[in-house]
Amino acid sequence: MAVSVTLPALGESVTEGTVTRWLKAEGERVEVDEPLLEVSTDKVDTEIPSPSAGILSSIKVAEDETVEVGAELAVIDDGSGDTEAGQEPAPAQQEAPAPEPQEPAAAAPSTESEAPAPAPTADSAQGGGSAEGTDVTLPALGESVTEGTVTRWLKEVGDSVEVDEPLLEVSTDKVDTEIPAPVAGVLLEITVGEDETAEVGAKLAVIGAPGASAPAAPKAEEKPAEAPAPAAEQKPAPAQPAAPAAPTEAPAETEKPAPAPAPAKPAPAPAQPAAPAPVPASGGEGAYVTPLVRKLASENNVDLGSVKGTGVGGRIRKQDVLAAAEAAKAPAPAAAPAAPAAAKAPKLEASPLRGQTVKMTRMRKVIGDNMMKALHSQAQLTTVVEVDITRLMKLRGQAKDAFAAREGVKLSPMPFFVKAAAQALKAHPVINARINDDEGTITYFDSENIGIAVDAEKGLMTPVIKGAGDLNIAGIAKKTAELAGKARSGGLTPDDMSGATFTISNTGSRGALFDTVIVPPNQAAILGIGATVKRPVVIDHPELGETIAVRNMTYLSLSYDHRLVDGADAARYLTSVKAILEAGEFEVDLGL
Repeated sequence: MAVSVTLPALGESVTEGTVTRWLKAEGERVEVDEPLLEVSTDKVDTEIPSPSAGILSSIKVAEDETVEVGAELAVIDDGSGDTEAGQEPAPAQQEAPAPEPQEPAAAAPSTESEAPAPAPTADSAQGGGSAEGTDVTLPALGESVTEGTVTRWLKEVGDSVEVDEPLLEVSTDKVDTEIPAPVAGVLLEITVGEDETAEVGAKLAVIGAPGASAPAAPKAEEKPAEAPAPAAEQKPAPAQPAAPAAPTEAPAETEKPAPAPAPAKPAPAPAQPAAPAPVPASGGEGAYVTPLVRKLASENNVDLGSVKGTGVGGRIRKQDVLAAAEAAKAPAPAAAPAAPAAAKAPKLEASPLRGQTVKMTRMRKVIGDNMMKALHSQAQLTTVVEVDITRLMKLRGQAKDAFAAREGVKLSPMPFFVKAAAQALKAHPVINARINDDEGTITYFDSENIGIAVDAEKGLMTPVIKGAGDLNIAGIAKKTAELAGKARSGGLTPDDMSGATFTISNTGSRGALFDTVIVPPNQAAILGIGATVKRPVVIDHPELGETIAVRNMTYLSLSYDHRLVDGADAARYLTSVKAILEAGEFEVDLGL
């Protein structure tokens, strides 16, 4: 029976989506909930899972085509009817392997064994032979990621694995990550070795049912023909145990099959894995370093030349950089008294994008289209005020340790600004409103759903804190940390990105004093938070009168749609936010 795959509703205001990539081709088999394709909307990029197991018999929408919600994307034949001929070749091919004397025993449990049958010689380098079971494939690891390099296998052929147990480590030009096992069972075959690069969707390994044995026996009898080389060199071993380290290539291939042919050869085999370890003398110059690791090292002022890599071939991993950064922090306090005079400029590395022409990502196009739409459809301008947040920063300093222990999240200044902005929106509804152009009406919202602009790796994303006006400082801090983490890890859902009635952008987190931020579509205003800077300010002291003191100062900028918001409205709103922040009456929320 044919099962239709349609574009689901991906958010409150999402009406269409663009197919960015098909993860399966026509004629391929898919399982229930297996990722089938990637779709991009103006809110979020997401994967569409398969609603049924079967054969992908027809793709209705090609890549880069845009369709409305509910449109048919593909057709899957679940095998219950005869609507597709895609499954007919299986019985025909099933007869062909019958004369093979070695395969039927291992191939009997599955009707799809004919595909792996000719594979033993092709994959013999991995010591796995042709195996039958669940394929482990390289998943999509980002919008622009097309391939990945296997840096380390955490399991060997014959090992038992559990569902979601880390199976291997993969490195891309954006991130280093672990690939979990999709099912529980026994690792029967490894098809991509360490330091090899494979495309997204490529087969990495095969996992068989629990209790299954790796089909390595035929291989073990073929490989001993190559194994005698190290056996002949085993005589000098008594004089110097390290001598067998010379053959670095052969042991890597014979290490796993060796236990099967003879018990006498496992003795040198365990000693041989130690040989590759000394090969990398340094991880800084010769070893490959991913852009993510370089960026991490730059942000933490870690010299890669002094870091010893623990990855395959001496590769420096992000864990190595973080460990080096932590180690550098320990002696820092002792040297601190002598250091203040010498402030070193940060080391800046030339970007690999220099001189390159690359395709614009879908996320970048969406951001650009939204910003142009906003500028062309609104009369935007910006008003700025200066705020003294000295009292607020002192309260935060007193409460942050106890707050982190009690609530489980760090107390940054951001929740205070969100709280003040939400409170002021209740008193100034014109700022928390929307113009309905088609109807010629204005909607004044009865809730404060505040979008938080996040600088993520894929681009600027704006997840939404729903009902921010009803949350206290702890609730806002937890929700902000949760959404920011999901934005940077790629875990945002369409619901996380929709429904904002007002937006806050903290450009000061990167050192900007203030910015003329652009109002998002369907909103009336956006608040920009500048950097907090200590500087001398004239204050009116109750006893000393006018005097100069060092204060924590910041700028707040409000960009707004002048069709709905007048300059006086913007000034009144900013003055209310300023008053709330300068009063700093957050003791109850902080438990002080």
